[in-house]
Amino acid sequence: MSRIPTPATVADAPEASQPLLEAVNKALGTVPNLHRLVATSPAALEGYLAMNGALAKGKLPAPTRERIALAVAELNGCDYCLSAHTYLGKNLAKLDDAEITANRSGASNDPKADAAVRFAVQLVKTRGHVGAADVEAVRTAGYTDAQLLEIVQHVALNTWTNYVNSAFATEIDFPVVTARFAA
Repeated sequence: MSRIPTPATVADAPEASQPLLEAVNKALGTVPNLHRLVATSPAALEGYLAMNGALAKGKLPAPTRERIALAVAELNGCDYCLSAHTYLGKNLAKLDDAEITANRSGASNDPKADAAVRFAVQLVKTRGHVGAADVEAVRTAGYTDAQLLEIVQHVALNTWTNYVNSAFATEIDFPVVTARFAA
């Protein structure tokens, strides 16, 4: 059971959050527990959705975004996010089981994506204090400076959702995946 009451329905959420949750429902066909829990603070929900929406318009491909989310969730030991992003990775980004396993291990079977995932892992492990060689490795793989910034933002956003779900024990509403290890 969540440590913060999760509104059972959109109508149970604060009034200011309801239009945002309706938009989530329209986009996803459902309103995941994370969204309903965060809706307890309309400002937090608005900020989360705004950053998520802005990054979706960025230059990183959706499969790479899911790969990063899986690596970060594994490092942070967030079962909710692992469950959600395993589902999204398989069903929306079309990642196969071998790729998801590689991502959870901090790598990718795709050489270019591997550089992005490894960089994301270094960001988490060093709390952002990566070296020049780490940055250069991602550039050498073909990522632009704009994409480097987006990788950092994806790590930050996923870390935030990991922390929310872990701190407040959000009830998992996806097929459950359990972290193998945490940082």
